[in-house]
Amino acid sequence: MASERTLVLVGGGHSHVQVLRGFGERPEPGVRLTLVSRDLQAPYSGMLPGFIAGHYRFGECHIDLHPLATFAGATLIHDEVTGIDRAAKRLRLRNGAPLPYDLLSLDIGSTPKAEDVPGAAEHAIAVKPVDRLAERWARLVEEVRAAAAPPTLVLVGGGPAGVEMILAMQHRFRTLLGDPPERQPRFALVTRGGLLERHNRFVRAAFRRVLARRNVAVHEDAAVERVEAGCLHIANGRRITFDTALWAVQAGAAPWLAGTGLDLDAGGFVIVEETLRSTNDPCVFAAGDVASMQGHPREKAGVIAVRHGPPLAANLRRALAGEPLRPFVPQSQWLALISTGDRHAVASRGWLYAEGNWVWRVKDGIDRRFMRRFQELPPQTG
Repeated sequence: MASERTLVLVGGGHSHVQVLRGFGERPEPGVRLTLVSRDLQAPYSGMLPGFIAGHYRFGECHIDLHPLATFAGATLIHDEVTGIDRAAKRLRLRNGAPLPYDLLSLDIGSTPKAEDVPGAAEHAIAVKPVDRLAERWARLVEEVRAAAAPPTLVLVGGGPAGVEMILAMQHRFRTLLGDPPERQPRFALVTRGGLLERHNRFVRAAFRRVLARRNVAVHEDAAVERVEAGCLHIANGRRITFDTALWAVQAGAAPWLAGTGLDLDAGGFVIVEETLRSTNDPCVFAAGDVASMQGHPREKAGVIAVRHGPPLAANLRRALAGEPLRPFVPQSQWLALISTGDRHAVASRGWLYAEGNWVWRVKDGIDRRFMRRFQELPPQTG
C-alpha cells in the first residue's frame, strides 16, 4: 500500500474553499489534507462592498473555515506562512514548527503596493488584504461618528474595487448619519488614469453620473507621487487634502515569496502554467490573485479566483495520483456586476452595458448561491 501523502493548502481564498468543499464531498484516499490560514473567517470579495454599505451582515459574506476544514477532513492550522524551504519541502510558519508537505497550493491573495508611493503605507488605510477590511471599517465608522466636523475621505484607485468601495461608504454614512447633508463626510476618488479604464464608455458614463449625483469628487489622471499626513501630492503639482485616505490601487504579492526561489513575475506573483502548477516546481500550485498564468495575463479579480477553484481541485487530485494534468485558461472577458452602493448595479462585459435594481438582484442571487455552498455543508456520513 502506498504511503500517505500530505497536501497543504496555504490561504483560505476563493479557490481553496472550493478545493476543501470538493475534497469533503469526495475524499482522496491516502491523502492527508492541511489548511494553513492567517484568518479563520474568509471574506468573499464580491459581497464586501455590500457589507460596507450595510446590506449584508458579517456572517453572510464570510466563510467560517473551521467547519469547512472539518467537512473536508483537513487539519486547520491558524498561522501565517513566512517562507518555503523547497529543497526540504517544508513551510516556515510565524508561530509554529516547520510544516512538511508533498504537494503545496498557494491561494493567499494580494496586498496593495503602497510601498511604491512614499508615505502611502504610513498615511493611508489599505483596502487589501480584504480579510482585515471589516476591522478597519469598524474603526473608521467610529472615527467619523466621533469627529467634531464632517471629515474628508479620499480613496485612491479608480478601478471597480475603488468605485464600489467609495460608493458603499457614501451610502452607509448617509444611512448612519442621516440628514442634513452637511453632516455627511466629503468624499473624493483619485485615480492615476481614467475612471474604470477597462470598461466601455457607457459603463464609465453611468458611474460618472452616479458619483456626481452622490457629490463624490473625481480626480482623473491624478497620479499620486507621495502621501503626507492629510495630503496627497499629485504628479502635476496639485495637492488633495484629506482626513482619511484609503488605498485601493493595483495589488502586489506577499513579500516573502521573493525568497522562495519560485518563478515570479514583475509584480512578485507566482508564475504558473495553464495547469496552475508553478513553472519551476512541480510540487507547488498557485491560484487566485497570487497566481500569474504564463501567456495569459489577467487582472486581479475575484471572479478569476472563483474560476480557478474547480480546475485547481482537479489538478491537485491528478498530481497526487501521478496522472497528467489538464490545462485551464480563464476567459479574457467576463460579466462584471459593479454595485453603486445602494441596491443598484451596473453590468459590464465588452461593449455590453445594463444597469438597474434588477442587476443588483441578479448579483445578490449569484453571490448568495456561491456562499451557500460553504455555509450550508451537507451532513457527513460514516
